[in-house]
Amino acid sequence: MKRRHLLGSGLLALWLGPAQLARGASLLAVRVWPARDYTRLTIESDSALVARQFIIPDPPRLAVDIEGLDLLPGLRELVSKVQPNDPNIAGVRVGQNAPNVVRLVVDLKQPVSSQIFSLKPVEPYQHRLVLDLYPTRAVDPLEELIQQRLQGIEATLAAGPGAKAAGLSAPAASTASPPSSAMASPAPAAAKPDPLGELIQQQSGRAASGVSEAREPRKTAAAPARAEPEPRDKTDRLIVIALDPGHGGEDPGAIGPAGTQEKDVVLQIALKLRDRLQGLEIKGNPVRVFLTRDADFFVPLQVRVEKARRVQADLFVSLHADAFYTPDPQGASVYALSDRGASSAAARWMANQENKSDRVGGINVKVNDVHVQRALFDMSTTAQINDSLKLGGALLGEIGRVGRLHKPRVEQASFAVLKAPDIPSILVETAFISNPQEEARLLDSSFQDRLAQALQRGITRYFGANPPLARSRTS
Repeated sequence: MKRRHLLGSGLLALWLGPAQLARGASLLAVRVWPARDYTRLTIESDSALVARQFIIPDPPRLAVDIEGLDLLPGLRELVSKVQPNDPNIAGVRVGQNAPNVVRLVVDLKQPVSSQIFSLKPVEPYQHRLVLDLYPTRAVDPLEELIQQRLQGIEATLAAGPGAKAAGLSAPAASTASPPSSAMASPAPAAAKPDPLGELIQQQSGRAASGVSEAREPRKTAAAPARAEPEPRDKTDRLIVIALDPGHGGEDPGAIGPAGTQEKDVVLQIALKLRDRLQGLEIKGNPVRVFLTRDADFFVPLQVRVEKARRVQADLFVSLHADAFYTPDPQGASVYALSDRGASSAAARWMANQENKSDRVGGINVKVNDVHVQRALFDMSTTAQINDSLKLGGALLGEIGRVGRLHKPRVEQASFAVLKAPDIPSILVETAFISNPQEEARLLDSSFQDRLAQALQRGITRYFGANPPLARSRTS
């Protein structure tokens, strides 16, 4: 029963019993996880499989020969198991290439780079053969954020004077209290440049110039009015918030008594929080949200960190649902990174549990690839940890208004996903999914809405006290 919960909901599964195979390994399941980032195909069996692959360029397709399997009619059902909306796979064909060798031919929608690797058994899976297909022309998340910003600028200019500033207008003067010494703004000459902001300013300046010339006829020369100097704490740059729904794909996360999967509920909460944050202006700075995953697919822990750094995020918020061996614990918790050991035995245990995600989800440890193989950053600074504690405190205060808290203070431990050296990063355990009452709450759309609203208020509070200009960025 547990296995059905683990492998149902949002994935393709083909179950084949031992009787369907004449000899060799018994195939337990085939799963396909389509996503824009990459598509994963997993073959699970009761013994290890050996495979080799080769690309056929015209038309683009990938052939994979799997040793230790024989083809019977049931395996041919793979042909109908690929989803039409898969961005990378058009279809799969299966045939007997040689005795005890099955060939999979994957018809591709676009050129891909592929990785194929084996994973040893780990609960809840047995042996897995994994095929990951990455588009050779990957989407650039930074470029997407810039385009969103420019579209807002163009819409404002097209609306003419008096339109509500969607991103171009000068922000209102900040009314926030001065930042604490740990967040004090460096002198302007010493501050490092913001490449994202500079590119947007260049593009928006060109757009503004072009629209104004087209809209207004040339006038006789007149003495230009002296522009008022901008207040020093004003800025016109994006606030980029990275939201990280935990687990996904092969890694279901914790599972509640009724079979609720952590990966599903945290994605729902993340999407609701994104909708609340996207388009907001905080102290005159427009907010854009970046999701480390926006669908049901697996993202390695370090790739989550890399994604946030690539879009130059101002904050990183990882969303999870806690679990324990007994159903009694309840309440939400907030965690930050620690460079001096865990703040409690419970925090250490929780970090160890969350850091196992890569083992369950499956990464190719033999490949030096940007997608999967990066040494975890261990350069987190005291300032980053202090900023994370401030963010965590703001969120904890708001979460406590909509539900019970498991711990009244921000806990700390060595969470791999929080090791961005230059981004305030916190991990929110929204509730105990292992508690039947809290599992039901996590499934309740109205509770998800209230929780997302609380998180949005906490983020707004944090930026109110710590404006984005008040800290130096690293490129």
